[in-house]
Amino acid sequence: MALFGKRKEKTEETSCGCGCGCGCDSETMEQAVTAKTEGASVKVLGSGCAKCNALEAATKAALEQLGMDTTIDHVTDFAKIAAYGVMSTPALVVDGKVVSYGKALKTEEVVTILKKVR
Repeated sequence: MALFGKRKEKTEETSCGCGCGCGCDSETMEQAVTAKTEGASVKVLGSGCAKCNALEAATKAALEQLGMDTTIDHVTDFAKIAAYGVMSTPALVVDGKVVSYGKALKTEEVVTILKKVR
């Protein structure tokens, strides 16, 4: 009856710096946190799937529509994505703050978000 038995204590520590078990170390996490504050002020977080690319295209169109700088950084490194606390992609980050995650936004939705944030 393992279902009703005591929970086994975790005896070995994971080498993961963020605690998720992905294998990243403190150096990788430090680089991810540094990258979080540097670079483009608009970032798309995701693996490069169709939804991530759709969000990037919608964000670029929204930035052009608003007359803002169209530099977008597409982050595909999972350690860097984890540094933002994002567990479902695609995600949109504006000025270091996650403003959307888990879905590909349409251009109009990105425009509304950018107007609120900036």
